[in-house]
Amino acid sequence: MGRIRGKWIKNIAEKLVEQLPDKFSTNFDNNKEVLEELGIIDDKVVRNKIAGYIISVVEKKKS
Repeated sequence: MGRIRGKWIKNIAEKLVEQLPDKFSTNFDNNKEVLEELGIIDDKVVRNKIAGYIISVVEKKKS
């Protein structure tokens, strides 16, 4: 079994994609840079988890 993301990570990622849909893509490094520019999340591990989940959210919206 894989690791489970916390609901709070999912909520943050979904809200960010709703508010700024044109800034995020399926590119992890791009999402990481956008989150860093926004300055909302200071913790590197949490930022990476959110950037990774944003990929899933963007792919769901495309299909």
